[in-house]
Amino acid sequence: MALVIVLSGFNGISNLVFGLYNTFDPDIKITIKEGKTFIPDPSAFSEIKKLPAVAFYTEVLHENALLKYNDKQVIATIKGVSDDFVKMTRIDTVIREGQFLLSTSDTLFSNDSVFSNQRTHQINHVVIGYGLAHKLNISVSDFMNPLEIYVPKRGNQSYLNPQDAFIIRSAEVAGVFSLNDDFDYRYCIMPLSLAKTLLNQKDALTAIEIGVEKGENITNLKNKIQNILGNTFSVKTRYEQNEILFKTINSEKWWTFLILAFILVIATFNVIGSIIMLIIEKQKDIKTLQFLGANSDLIRSIFLRQGLMITLTGALSGIALGLFLCWIQIQFKLVPFSEGFVVDAYPVQVMPIDILMVFSTVLAIGFLAAWYPVRVFTKKHI
Repeated sequence: MALVIVLSGFNGISNLVFGLYNTFDPDIKITIKEGKTFIPDPSAFSEIKKLPAVAFYTEVLHENALLKYNDKQVIATIKGVSDDFVKMTRIDTVIREGQFLLSTSDTLFSNDSVFSNQRTHQINHVVIGYGLAHKLNISVSDFMNPLEIYVPKRGNQSYLNPQDAFIIRSAEVAGVFSLNDDFDYRYCIMPLSLAKTLLNQKDALTAIEIGVEKGENITNLKNKIQNILGNTFSVKTRYEQNEILFKTINSEKWWTFLILAFILVIATFNVIGSIIMLIIEKQKDIKTLQFLGANSDLIRSIFLRQGLMITLTGALSGIALGLFLCWIQIQFKLVPFSEGFVVDAYPVQVMPIDILMVFSTVLAIGFLAAWYPVRVFTKKHI
């Protein structure tokens, strides 16, 4: 029962973490191996865009910057993204306040005695993490005070006025997203055009993020992209982007399984003790069976079956009870989380492979626990 509940709990936590990173991280990320930015080769990246398995293609430019709102300021990572970003990541599903909006258009009219015309003015918006919004005390409904973004100018020039050393732009905060602390206290998402202006970059990018069509093999697509770009670029899947985190979660699950299996080994001494006592109690019955013609192998098989029946009963009842408790948690959320968490209750997911593994482990340990006393003690009493 404990094995089923704990493994299902780890599955729920793992899927929650993977889901959070799926909301922000792409299926495949392309970066330059040496340096920070690169200018995409039109022919190579056009070929990547045309691959059938590529569903979304997002250009990214990010850098550290100073965010200032009223009298408060904080260092954050500004991430300029192209239009496919929201479709690829589904980050709009984790917006806590406001909406995911990076730009709007405003039509301006100009009139004089000679002619009249109109032109479109682009208004920049940003979406920031909940942690940054909390530090800056930002209100999404405050349209009078935009967020100011400071990025140091490149070069070793000296300025009399400290503000001249920065490229400064302002933008309205359209929304606040909430994933986890890794993202909430770090990222400010903005249009790619605004990021290029702030960083004084015309064509350079820091990454290309790719979303893969459903049903397509991500590893195969990664290998195709790597062959097109060569060894100059690093192409990583979502798992490889967060390899340490995912390996840690998986290793925690299996170490916990081994610890509980070791506890199960200790618990099986009850089975060993029960069978030993049964052999001692049934000495007269053993002699009776021998007089009736039963050989040693038949008598040993009777006690072995008795031990397996004990093990099988415990395995089936424990698994059934564990599954029942997991179902109760999924349906009725008996173990809730307090407000502010991404989910309202402890996540649980039952996987058939875990149930099969638990059942096999219990049977294997139970068989050894039954076989050993039967083999040893029947030699003495038969």
